[in-house]
Amino acid sequence: MTAYEVAVAAEATLGEGPTWDPATGTLLWLDILGMRLHTYDPATGRRTVRTTPQHVGAAKPRAGGGLVLNLRDGVGLLDPDGTFRWLHHEPVPGRRANDAAVAPDGSLWAGTMRYDEAAGGGTLSRLTGDGTARTVLDDVTVSNGTGWSPDGRLMYYVDTPTRRVDVFDYDSEGIRDRRPLAVIEEGAGYPDGLTVDADGCVWVALWDGGAVRRYTPDGTLDRVISLPTPRTTACAFGGPALTDLYITTARTGLESPHPMSGSLLVIPNAGKGLPQPAFAG
Repeated sequence: MTAYEVAVAAEATLGEGPTWDPATGTLLWLDILGMRLHTYDPATGRRTVRTTPQHVGAAKPRAGGGLVLNLRDGVGLLDPDGTFRWLHHEPVPGRRANDAAVAPDGSLWAGTMRYDEAAGGGTLSRLTGDGTARTVLDDVTVSNGTGWSPDGRLMYYVDTPTRRVDVFDYDSEGIRDRRPLAVIEEGAGYPDGLTVDADGCVWVALWDGGAVRRYTPDGTLDRVISLPTPRTTACAFGGPALTDLYITTARTGLESPHPMSGSLLVIPNAGKGLPQPAFAG
């Protein structure tokens, strides 16, 4: 078992969305159901917490400063001075935002799901800085981890109940030729958030699996990091050299959660991450 450290001891209901912000040298992460946006500075240990207007599935840096937020009723912009405004407002009763990621071209790929996790109730949409939104995938149940290969020619994606990490061909026209990269076997948990490293390998957190796995570009499982927190939700590389793997965890639905459930964990020197593009808006 690879030794983990506790970056931030917390009791997040549904910790999610770790994202390194190189402009501020901080790690962003969320409590979706707690409506909290956290920052953590590993150099100083300084932490901040702010409340979000709604349940928040993702928060990503913007090219001009501030953040883009994937919220229950759509996608909003948070300016550096704290001003909030909607970029794309599309409330759907019973539906909320989930994970999101910024593509190589600076667009936001934002996922949704129904609160009751009804099959086919979610979507994956592409949003640009002018607020244009296009549904890329419908008939999604729990839209989750999304990431791109180092050369930008492949997109990886998780719809959690499928138990698969899928891969698409990707270019400026969109995505096509969906096929499985990896299938999570019965009893090992469900794929949740993911990140892609500098070698093109895919790291995926396993909900109810208490682990993060690394798959090579051909789908071979080559590393498993076991954790004591069963509801492991997402992972991302951070730190100045992008070598530390940050992992979010959840407490929701656990009768006897581990003391670290809901905390932000870190595996120092786990690998080498890719610089992530900022949202062009």
